[in-house]
Amino acid sequence: MPTAVPDRPAAVPGGRTEAAGPARSFAPPRGTGRTAARIAALTVCQAALMVGFGLLITGPARDLWPITAEDTVNEGLERVRTGTLTTLSSVASEAGNTLTVIAITLATCLGLLLIPRLPMWRQAIFLAVAVSLQSLVFLAITESVDRNRPDVDRLDASPPTSSYTSGHTGAATALYAGLAVLALSRIRGPWRRIVGGLLLLLPLLVGAARLYRGMHHPTDVLGGIANGGLSLLIVGRALLVEKSVTAPPSAGAVPAARTPDARGGEARPGATAVILNPTVTDEAARHELRRVLERHGHRDPVFLETTADDPGAGQTDQALRQGATLVVVCGGDGTVRTVADALADRDVPLVIVPCGTGNLLARNLGLPLSPTAALDAALGGSPHRLDLASVEGDGLTATRFAAMAGAGLDAEMMEHTDEHAKATLGWPAYVLAGIGTLRAPRMRVTIRLDDSPAFRRTARMVLLANVGTVQGGMTLLPAARPDDGLLDLLVLDPRGPGGWLRAVGTLLRGRARPPRPSTGHTLAAEGDARSGVPVEFFTFRRAELTFDTPQSRELDGDPVGTGRRLTAEVRPGALTVLLPPRGK
Repeated sequence: MPTAVPDRPAAVPGGRTEAAGPARSFAPPRGTGRTAARIAALTVCQAALMVGFGLLITGPARDLWPITAEDTVNEGLERVRTGTLTTLSSVASEAGNTLTVIAITLATCLGLLLIPRLPMWRQAIFLAVAVSLQSLVFLAITESVDRNRPDVDRLDASPPTSSYTSGHTGAATALYAGLAVLALSRIRGPWRRIVGGLLLLLPLLVGAARLYRGMHHPTDVLGGIANGGLSLLIVGRALLVEKSVTAPPSAGAVPAARTPDARGGEARPGATAVILNPTVTDEAARHELRRVLERHGHRDPVFLETTADDPGAGQTDQALRQGATLVVVCGGDGTVRTVADALADRDVPLVIVPCGTGNLLARNLGLPLSPTAALDAALGGSPHRLDLASVEGDGLTATRFAAMAGAGLDAEMMEHTDEHAKATLGWPAYVLAGIGTLRAPRMRVTIRLDDSPAFRRTARMVLLANVGTVQGGMTLLPAARPDDGLLDLLVLDPRGPGGWLRAVGTLLRGRARPPRPSTGHTLAAEGDARSGVPVEFFTFRRAELTFDTPQSRELDGDPVGTGRRLTAEVRPGALTVLLPPRGK
């Protein structure tokens, strides 16, 4: 996992370095022209799509259901009007008013750019461009699609634009959903989801208000949401996810202060060693972690930083050699994996403090995602033995993983998500990066589970898993448990829109673990007969996967290069972890 040394001078594209100073460069970031061209091209496609849908519902589809039922919806809303609802709808409608949207956008962008020492120029441009492009596409739509407003008593003056799409709803979607993206990436703690949820609710309230007030048909509101959402997607992928734009160096950044024991400290016998990734754990976070440790009786913990060359193994070995009896790891899944690998088959317990993007192992163990809350909960718990999985392959040094390994879509998604995007957006950056990988060709793979004969499959993605739940709370492998002495395999192979819908439905429903004794032999006898099944689940102790062509691969969220082979075997109870009591 890439890391950064806190007192290293800022890197400048081209290999030079500059010392931090008060001067600020206003030169455009590298790749700006290419990114602007991509945004422009995709925006033209967005406008064409939205206009095409508008011409469809006002032309060939105007006499088809559900278009014919829209008048009934508008008339029904007119009949249920009350004074209170009318007042509330007026307030909600104003949230999408042009002047309101412009004022909030300008104020937010100025605030982001004026943050002392850390101007968030990329986030400000993201919001401003998304809102602006939504407006431009809206104007193109209203010039191209002529649709009358609903034939009901309208509570607002009718603007000269077409009823399709709802400009209020589109602007509100671009603004408030954009603010939700920024809030979810910056806010920590219990308020994060509350603030994000409220912001995402606002465009829906604006759309409902426009329907209630008789200003739009239901498809006009849906078109507005789609228009605003597409603008966010296009701009967000280009500015917050793509690697094509390189941010200028932050010349005004102040190096983080280094604690006396931050690097190279010595652990006394019986001491607690804290291994941390300095790129995701700043000085304030270290201070809070130290306070929690001392509150639980762990005095004078030793802090050891990971580096780009040593992401945790050397620090763990150093702590163990010097007599540490408890190891705390602060970082993402890659850092946790490296430290867990070094601690495997030892009696020293590990405390996991989630500070990364995915935090898959922490999520599946039921730990709080707040670093201090997770540390506090774990220190109040007891030791538990968890499985690890040893894995190797061509070009891949033998190692262990704690959560998941895979090939195909998930690995390509990891490859296309850069560190800046993860730091800015959190785990949604993976979703945005994954959109571009959906059209990747399927692979052919030969699978051998335990001592059973090999069988063949085609797949978009294969996952070898010790746990089942991924970001967003979605469970991909419902039977996977980190302490059952088994690993689980997911083979995903949807074909066409219908296949994707079936796959999503299967994953949302979940299913029980298939019976162990007959799994391998039954599948070998079937051969390719089950090709076309969108989702399959298997359990195993050892699996050998051989791909016909080299595939992207990942371990616990870290890309590990392409290859044609992955072999995984469970190591039951190899890791001791402190976990809070159930229900806490």
